[in-house]
Amino acid sequence: MKILKVFNNNVVLARHPQRGEVVLTGRCLGFQRQPGDLVDSSKVVQTFVPDAQHDVDELQAFLTEIPPEHLALAQEILELAHRELELKLSQPQLIPLADHISFAVKRVRLGIRLESPLRAEVTHLYPAELRVALAGVQLVRERTGVHVPDDEAVPIALHLVNAAAFATDDLSRTFAMTEIFHQVFEVLESAYERSFDTDSINAARFLTHLRYFFVRVDTGRQLSENPTSFANAIRDSFPEAHQAAQKVSALLELRLNTVITTDEQTYLALHIARLTQD
Repeated sequence: MKILKVFNNNVVLARHPQRGEVVLTGRCLGFQRQPGDLVDSSKVVQTFVPDAQHDVDELQAFLTEIPPEHLALAQEILELAHRELELKLSQPQLIPLADHISFAVKRVRLGIRLESPLRAEVTHLYPAELRVALAGVQLVRERTGVHVPDDEAVPIALHLVNAAAFATDDLSRTFAMTEIFHQVFEVLESAYERSFDTDSINAARFLTHLRYFFVRVDTGRQLSENPTSFANAIRDSFPEAHQAAQKVSALLELRLNTVITTDEQTYLALHIARLTQD
């Protein structure tokens, strides 16, 4: 393979003889390399193929922020889930899980501790996924030397639950989601009287959250565990995002024929506030 573009020391764009353009990751894979150079295959850790969910620009945005070792960790956890849960492996599952692992390690290094309000629910509803996730947390500790708390197993377990729920060949749901995503951004652009870069990493994270939201609606398990004080704190901290989240919720209720919980609206507000920082 030949290098087409060097994104950073660890991420390059290359041309694969069968797959076409691919994004490759690996420690020092792009160090002192130039377009036209041959790829050092011994340094390649992961190969990502642009698709309908992740084009080259979006892959580059995510992968330049995620250390190769965190991608490898996510791959190990998914392989464990494949063995223990018969979970089918795919690229769309790997990137958000690696992004979460990387952010979790960063939080611990900064001394930030977040407790999951969904631990009891996940323990009760998804014991097998939580067991695999706890093994994944132990892998993260061993590989990074960072003592990631057991609470991080809860969102990892939810990643596995959502990955299993999205494993479908029915494209009609994907088409419907794509249409609704477009309408959500139209609502936000009207609310803020500005356009949003849907190729930004915060937009990608927002869309990932929406995809998971669709799964929760399908399974009748919307978020509803936080105390009222949590929603009030987010509303007071991000009043514009709160108002925008209410408008987005109204659209989602209309399109999905369901009532959106206060917790779901609150998390929408958090993601919208993050999106507006772009």
